[in-house]
Amino acid sequence: MAGRTYRTASGRRAKVREPAAPDLPDDLIETSLPEAELDDGVAQVGLAVSDVDLSGRQAAGAELDECRYTTVSFASVQLRRATIRDVEFDRCDLANLLARDSSLIRVAVRGSRMTGVALLASTVRDVAFRDCRMDMASFSGSRFTNVTFTSCRLDQANFGEADLSGVEFEHCDLSAAQMSGATLTGARFSGCDLTGISGVTSLRGAIITSADAVTLARIFAEALGITIEDESSSSDPRLRGGREDRP
Repeated sequence: MAGRTYRTASGRRAKVREPAAPDLPDDLIETSLPEAELDDGVAQVGLAVSDVDLSGRQAAGAELDECRYTTVSFASVQLRRATIRDVEFDRCDLANLLARDSSLIRVAVRGSRMTGVALLASTVRDVAFRDCRMDMASFSGSRFTNVTFTSCRLDQANFGEADLSGVEFEHCDLSAAQMSGATLTGARFSGCDLTGISGVTSLRGAIITSADAVTLARIFAEALGITIEDESSSSDPRLRGGREDRP
């Protein structure tokens, strides 16, 4: 995807690049609770945190900077105005995490459980999601820049009113995803399951591979009330209940 360009709705050329990787120091400090505790205004900097349960915490104005979290539970955590910058999440539990008015910058999330995660009205820049379970996630009103979703389960995810310009979806399950009101100019879908997505008119300006276009054609037809009839069946009078003409 490096160097890929697209035109915005106004005709301006925009460039998409691979998400910048988190910039982590070599000398991360291995720590656990209470140093890794989440609380209002907390600043976690340069930490390597493993096997810690932070589920259910609430924090306003928290900063996670230059940290690596491995098999850490953030389940049902609530964050407001949080800054998550230069951070890696590896095999973490982020199910039902709620982050509102927050920023994710240069973040990598791998092999993590993110069912029901909600990133609302947030900035998501230079972020790579890979091999994550993100079903029923919500990204309503968030703005994405240089973001990739690779081999992620995003069924029933809600992207309503999100700006997904230039985002890359590769080998993702997007079945029954909600796209209403989203901006998808330059977004690219490759090898994805698009069955049953809603808000298809928001796909204006998106880039779809030929294999994905077959499924998308049926979705557009359904949205417009068009019935797609199998050509071989319609051309055979016996299958239409008619009678073959005889010479």
